[in-house]
Amino acid sequence: MKHLKRPARRALLVVHVSVSVAWLGLSVGLLTLGITAYVTGDASLTEAAYRAMKVFADWLLAPVALVTLMSGLVLALGTPWGLARHRWVWIKFWITLATATATVFALRPEIEHAAAAGVPDSSLVAAPTVSTAAYLFMTAISVLKPWGPTRRGRHLRVSASSCKAVDGRSVRRTA
Repeated sequence: MKHLKRPARRALLVVHVSVSVAWLGLSVGLLTLGITAYVTGDASLTEAAYRAMKVFADWLLAPVALVTLMSGLVLALGTPWGLARHRWVWIKFWITLATATATVFALRPEIEHAAAAGVPDSSLVAAPTVSTAAYLFMTAISVLKPWGPTRRGRHLRVSASSCKAVDGRSVRRTA
């Protein structure tokens, strides 16, 4: 993929960070509602918490998860970071893919079931706990950028360093 121009890259970065933060906030909100529903002795409060979780799940979770995944993928492919050049980008991609898939295909149906049943469900405390931890971990590696390049990234770096410009337009591989 061709590299994004600076204005497009910066705009996409703002979108990606915004929806990623929104996904973290949704996860913390779902965790709070899940804990409330699980620990309260009030059946009406349990039902209300699960109905609130259902509103988040029906209207926000899937779009936010998908926009986060897609904007991150375009950023990775459209910048020098690449998708498989650095371990932290590669790991973030797979965790985002896994959590987006779990959100759409496991968490949303579980919230739907709990909202219909109105009975405390420990899985609606566990799932947002895991997702919140995953999003905090991804935030940390986005800031710290640990672990260096992947094997592919090292190979590309070596390949790039063995090429030099012959005249300002062409590149020639040296011995």
